[in-house]
Amino acid sequence: MSEDEDRLKERLEELRTEHRDLDEVIARLSEQVPFDQIKLQRLKKRKLILKDLIARVESELLPDIIA
Repeated sequence: MSEDEDRLKERLEELRTEHRDLDEVIARLSEQVPFDQIKLQRLKKRKLILKDLIARVESELLPDIIA
């Protein structure tokens, strides 16, 4: 396993952890009455960005498939 691959796997785990943490924060914020709609939207946007980053790192880790 190369050093680059190790770094990508570490980065992937960090992104997944942050994504899970945001899930919990969003759930807790949604339960509060009244809740801060702008803050909730920002958190959801950050979560989508993380999802895209996770997909990008995962695709870098997959070997190229020659069709």
